[in-house]
Amino acid sequence: MGHILVEGVRVSTDHFIGGKRLGSNRTFEDISPIDESILGQIAAGGQVEIDMAVAAAQRAFPAWAALGPRGRGEYLKRFADVIESHVEDLAALETTDNGSLLEASRLRVMKRSASNIRFFADFAERLQGETWDIAASNARNTVLYQPAGVTAIVTPWNAPMMLASWRVGPALAAGNTVVLKPPEWAPLTCSLLAEYAEQAGLPVGVLNVVQGLGQEAGAALVAHPGIRRIAFTGSPATARSIGKAAAENLTPVSFELGGKSPLIVFADANLDTAVATALDQYDNAGQVCLAGTRLLVQRSIADQFMERMRAGSSKAILGDPRQAGTVVGPLITRVHLERVKGFVQRALQDGARLVYGGKSSEQLGGLYFEPTLFIDTPAGSEILKREVFGPVLTFQTFEDEEEAIVMGNDTDYGLAATLFTSSEERAQRVSAALNAGTVWINCFFVRDLGAPFGGNKQSGIGREGGQWSFDFYCDVKTVCHRLRTFQA
Repeated sequence: MGHILVEGVRVSTDHFIGGKRLGSNRTFEDISPIDESILGQIAAGGQVEIDMAVAAAQRAFPAWAALGPRGRGEYLKRFADVIESHVEDLAALETTDNGSLLEASRLRVMKRSASNIRFFADFAERLQGETWDIAASNARNTVLYQPAGVTAIVTPWNAPMMLASWRVGPALAAGNTVVLKPPEWAPLTCSLLAEYAEQAGLPVGVLNVVQGLGQEAGAALVAHPGIRRIAFTGSPATARSIGKAAAENLTPVSFELGGKSPLIVFADANLDTAVATALDQYDNAGQVCLAGTRLLVQRSIADQFMERMRAGSSKAILGDPRQAGTVVGPLITRVHLERVKGFVQRALQDGARLVYGGKSSEQLGGLYFEPTLFIDTPAGSEILKREVFGPVLTFQTFEDEEEAIVMGNDTDYGLAATLFTSSEERAQRVSAALNAGTVWINCFFVRDLGAPFGGNKQSGIGREGGQWSFDFYCDVKTVCHRLRTFQA
């Protein structure tokens, strides 16, 4: 069995299948974006390992499903407790693996991972299907939520642990068993997730982890006929490929994809809060699908807003994500860095004007890209249309509410939108008119786990959160019986 030591944390580089660690004949390199050092050689799975993992999950499914919500909940709450007791290890490991800010991981992200598991375990115990009495027929309809089978979960590199738990939690609480495919650019915390599941006593085969490249392990997983649900977070391009594979087996999918979200600021907004939120969009080096990367500011306050953005951006410290005070860390890989650079170069060629940033840090070198802001971007240009997934924002102005809505909706995406105004009436009108799965008003990145989450248009298919998760991960059954047949 292979192991590596990262930030003092011992983590397996092998798959976790049927309760056992298994290696592969082939490996891939896991590279830290902080300094581009090689963290280890990770087992690279393919069709063979996927077949084994799905078979293990299928064997475990009947007994796991039969436990019922309360029985499964006992395991899952222990699972959450184990995750919570290892927050420091998980934060240190994920920061080194994907370059996310250590402080954020310690204080919020890893605790949220435990909360995801615990929330859905509790929710499953409380979930009650609706009942309707049909007086004319003397009959009753009842809704049952029943486990669907083996779930494939493919998670992204920008928040691998938290986004894995967001899908693993409801899938397991629903009574499904899981095969999890971690991101090849940041696989290590998902390996620990399997370890913690074992420590919590989850039955063998309930949670399996197969590492590997997307075009190999990922493709084999989503095309497997034994998979009954597919949950994927990532790009629309990859989702299209997964959708084609899923269609062959008529496997239901849940896709949470990219975004090109507007952040709309009206003249009556609290400018301090709005500017601070705009600067927050550089978080995780802009590698956040929900980021409001298109700043839309009412023309009468545009100069004030821009002045504050300039001042704030100068304090957005670019550096090692393990250091306190760092605001913007590295991009994930050399390949991704070149992709972000390409967007910036083409924006300049299209006629956009650079306000600040626009290049890699000469001082830090490596994968560190300066917070960037464009203005005077020509309508319809690529930088306004496509997701950069880096610390790159655009700045546009609007005259009135109607124009703000038109500009906000001028995208193929529909994941989120944020707006700032002191008018409750305007907030209600604009939020209703924006085409987005989530709209934040005078706040950002706040959501109860019971609320639905997902995207419109190219930003996804379906909703998860609370009952919406169980609508997806369960087979929802309607039972209708005539009441008089049970009377004496």
